[in-house]
Amino acid sequence: MRESIHKYFQVGLIQWMSYPQIPPTQSLRAIAGDDYFDAVEVKGFGNENPEAKAILTQSHLLVCYGAQPRLLGPGLNPNALDENERLKAEATLLEALDEAEYLGAKGIAFLAGRWKEDTKAQSYEQLLKTTRTICGQAQEKGMHVELEVFDFDMDKAALIGPAPYAARFAADMRTTHSNFGLLVDLSHFPTTYETSRFVIRTLRPYITHFHFGNAVVRQNCDGYGDQHPRMGYPNGANDTAELLEYLRVLKQEGFFCADNPYVLSLEVAPRPEEDPHIVLANTKRVLNRAWALLED
Repeated sequence: MRESIHKYFQVGLIQWMSYPQIPPTQSLRAIAGDDYFDAVEVKGFGNENPEAKAILTQSHLLVCYGAQPRLLGPGLNPNALDENERLKAEATLLEALDEAEYLGAKGIAFLAGRWKEDTKAQSYEQLLKTTRTICGQAQEKGMHVELEVFDFDMDKAALIGPAPYAARFAADMRTTHSNFGLLVDLSHFPTTYETSRFVIRTLRPYITHFHFGNAVVRQNCDGYGDQHPRMGYPNGANDTAELLEYLRVLKQEGFFCADNPYVLSLEVAPRPEEDPHIVLANTKRVLNRAWALLED
């Protein structure tokens, strides 16, 4: 593409993934000082954090709030069959809305919880209940809610899940809440045994946010599962060619929107022995190359 990617997407970064070992406000300051990025995705800073808010206010970054760590860390499940457990997940997501609002974000993203085949239908109804409560509260604040689509049998083993099931859930949610959408991630397509073309076309009406990265789906290999290693990592499923195909499908399906660009965030994490700054530069190079190869 001859035109800049920043015309068609707000290029973002998932802060807690790219800088897991650096103090959050320090890494946030580094991201805010890097004009490659138009958006930043944060997991929150614990209660009110004036320093973080000041950095974000000054930065002209679009602020996105990822509530996934609030669920994954303590093992909370928004589709738990036990109502008390479900309400614990719901409560932390409501808290996430308040913190997101404080930081200047216009919404939150989260993920479904684990499930079992014999109780799948009940889990689905529990997830609808939680999501409708969150969307209702978000609507009062003028905010939106996004559910990220994850693997269903490999690592996170989340209810949502394969693309057709995610489409069904999103359609059910849209019957009651227009502020609901889906977040899709190129990193997760290999873990759900699906392709960019299949996922994007299946979920086309409901997608509101994009991530990209890599995944290792060969068992017994380093980085196996939903670990988001750098692009080109040994035995990884995604590199420049796969990102190019992802961008190509997004273009064909009408997601290049100059008037109101979608967020497209890099989701990469350094392995224990790797330098996060080098891994981030790697990801920028891959995105730049894929964009350069994309047909006008």
